[in-house]
Amino acid sequence: MKFHNPEEKIIFDYLKKAKRIAIVGMSDKTNRSSYLIAEQLQLAGYEIVPVNPVLAGKEILGEKVVARLQDVTGHIDIVDIFRRSEFLPEVARDFLEIDADVFWSQSGLFSEEAAEILQNAGVEKIVMDRCTKVELLRMKWAENSE
Repeated sequence: MKFHNPEEKIIFDYLKKAKRIAIVGMSDKTNRSSYLIAEQLQLAGYEIVPVNPVLAGKEILGEKVVARLQDVTGHIDIVDIFRRSEFLPEVARDFLEIDADVFWSQSGLFSEEAAEILQNAGVEKIVMDRCTKVELLRMKWAENSE
């Protein structure tokens, strides 16, 4: 079955309800998209949880980095992924082991296999190849246009 992203209204609803976002593949390099987008999400009021095995135990943007999704304590509203597409099936399997609502891969990242893994497990809230920061800006622009 071919995966299709949910309609814009549903994506916006995910962002409106979210409070806590895990950033998988978070970098400590300030010029990397994962850092810049996580910073913008923080400024927009979200709590971020950096996930990166190489940087585990360090702090990025004032938050302690964990090695894997399974190391996150508590509920995660959105798992925002910055790992290459070939790693998305692995992240999807990790996602199934934690308490999280939305599987979200950033712009340019897509995996039909990951979608199939998630859908076969009953996960319906999946967004791929979309930037959380861009969608957040689009949502705010749409709200201001009403």
